Amino acid sequence: MGNIYSAQNIAAFLIYELNEKEAFINSFSLQRLLVAVDNLWFKHFGHTAFKEETTAFLESNYYIKEIYDAYKEFEDQHLILPAKEWHLEYGQFQLVHRPYGVPIFTGKEMLLINGVVSKFCEHAMNKAS
Repeated sequence: MGNIYSAQNIAAFLIYELNEKEAFINSFSLQRLLVAVDNLWFKHFGHTAFKEETTAFLESNYYIKEIYDAYKEFEDQHLILPAKEWHLEYGQFQLVHRPYGVPIFTGKEMLLINGVVSKFCEHAMNKAS
């Protein structure tokens, strides 16, 4: 059984991974990647990967509204860093504005995510050729 994560955290992982591989990612391709992750999650684990509510991607131009709202200002621009969140640590009195963190995936989850990233990069390379 796979874990259920915040879509913001999975989006952060995807952005970091694709930047490391020097692949282009914008807000639209991020939504497409989240659809692919969720489909694989459902196929392998029998449930969604995300805590957030999902919608029909073709009808609304987004799959997860919270991700759409966080990245809509970037439109077609390349995403270098994940969106930021306000975080208050226990015992602290100052809010910190920092990028969303990357989840700690299990081995099987990591294989699924890496498969989505690899297919995305391969598709982008084929499209560019």
